[in-house]
Amino acid sequence: MKIRVVLADDQPLVRAGLRMVIDGVPDIEVVGEAGTGTQAVRLGRELRPDVVVMDIRMPGMDGIEATQMITAELPGTRVVVLTTFDSDTNIYGALRSGASGFLVKDTALEDILTAVRVAAAGDALITPSVTRRLIAEFAGRPEPAPSPAEPAAITAREREVLALVGRGLSNGELAARLHITPGTAKAHVASLRSKLGARDRVQLVITAYETGLVEPDRLRRDPR
Repeated sequence: MKIRVVLADDQPLVRAGLRMVIDGVPDIEVVGEAGTGTQAVRLGRELRPDVVVMDIRMPGMDGIEATQMITAELPGTRVVVLTTFDSDTNIYGALRSGASGFLVKDTALEDILTAVRVAAAGDALITPSVTRRLIAEFAGRPEPAPSPAEPAAITAREREVLALVGRGLSNGELAARLHITPGTAKAHVASLRSKLGARDRVQLVITAYETGLVEPDRLRRDPR
């Protein structure tokens, strides 16, 4: 079965470019287009797509509010956010609203297709460089970040894995850093998702940040 996608962006040229690329692959199809957040929510309810590719800045209802509504009402629909990042100050809000990752708009089109496939499979795509920049950016906000207690149910090794996931390391990079096999790294991540009730890797990143396992000052000094 093809992955059914709704494109939500207020720029028709962006939607046209994405549709052109998607039309050229056999496993993904565009089932609808929206120019506003309100339209994206409406199409989500009507079409029940597998993935919504969502811009943040749109007239009326923005992509963050639309993402929150879609993920709350349609658990089978994932959202991948597109952003210009440098001008968008609400990326953290988008992820908290349930987005399964985000990409900057100058990302290669093939990487956007990969993000759609990953989201449809139930995981999330969040690149290491953007993860580190995201955490450093929002940890420096004037308002205090939430400070829930550190998860008690996880093991010492899982705590270490969670901190590294929060710093943006992939499973392969986790394996190399911890001197374990990629399969073991993947198993640790799966265990963390189960124990913490995390929908995907993005939620693990947020948990690592909110519980203080990732320190922004250290990220600036040591990106790895």
